[in-house]
Amino acid sequence: MELYILWVVVFLALSFDFINGFHDTANAIATSVSTRALKPRIAVLMAAVMNFLGAMTFTGVAKTIGGGVADPSLLENGVYIVIAALIAAIAWNLITWWFGIPSSSSHALIGSLTGAVIGGAGVGHIKSEGVVDIVTALILSPILAFGLGFCVMWLLKIIFANKSPHSVNRGFRSCQVVTAMFQAFSHGTNDAQKAMGIIVFALVAAGIQDTMDVPVWVKISAAAAMALGTSMGGWKIIKTMGTKIFKIEPINGFAADVSSAFIIISATVFHLPVSTTHVITSSILGVGSAKRFRSVRWSVAGRIVMAWFITIPITILLAMCIYWVMDLFLAI
Repeated sequence: MELYILWVVVFLALSFDFINGFHDTANAIATSVSTRALKPRIAVLMAAVMNFLGAMTFTGVAKTIGGGVADPSLLENGVYIVIAALIAAIAWNLITWWFGIPSSSSHALIGSLTGAVIGGAGVGHIKSEGVVDIVTALILSPILAFGLGFCVMWLLKIIFANKSPHSVNRGFRSCQVVTAMFQAFSHGTNDAQKAMGIIVFALVAAGIQDTMDVPVWVKISAAAAMALGTSMGGWKIIKTMGTKIFKIEPINGFAADVSSAFIIISATVFHLPVSTTHVITSSILGVGSAKRFRSVRWSVAGRIVMAWFITIPITILLAMCIYWVMDLFLAI
């Protein structure tokens, strides 16, 4: 295995992490920016720092990504499979970012890796049990986030029913600074590990290491790439998440942030990759439904959900095609 091929994988994985950072910046700060709890630039920089800290804290999700879809040690062309998967995932992330659609980087990566393995080694190399566990977590997490967001907002409405809306929102605007930090930290604990996992997948496939343990240099580089991408900000998606679903007030932003961060951290503890985009968007929808069902712009929500459903099948096909094109020109 030529060493430069492996460095191509590292470059693409960190590029994916960088793009994931600015693509998903909105996840952590959309509500706090839309309610003016934080100024946009301050919110983005805060999210970058907390993303870095979160990324350096856990590695369980990386091990799930690295060994859950397929066993890299059994793939002779595993490094090229990873290259095809990363190209497909990056392409889909850029397309959805350009149109301001908060689609899932996690779905894109899982779908792309699955498609690349099928294209390069066949369906028989897919670990069906691992894929089922990952997909189950991806499906259940937004449902739980919607329910938790609804319940938290419903309780807050009861608790503060007789309080002045102005004073309540003024208090929760301050609380949003803390919840935005928690949100950004939770995002780092889960999303940055996906790039770590894909790099470890390539290292094992190339015979550089035998275990799914994440080297320190991989942790630091992935965390830094995520933080740098976050610092660039994804303003199109921030606008969609923070203003187009429903008019978010500080108490709503607080409820959404607490609910989604709890779900993400819980998934990280159990080593399960989840879509932070799906979780946070679902919690916002749940909070909006509890506030006033009619206030939610369900047409926008439907457009987002449609992107969720099509991401995995599209990226599977895209990664398969990219691998076949690579095979055609490189004779892998």
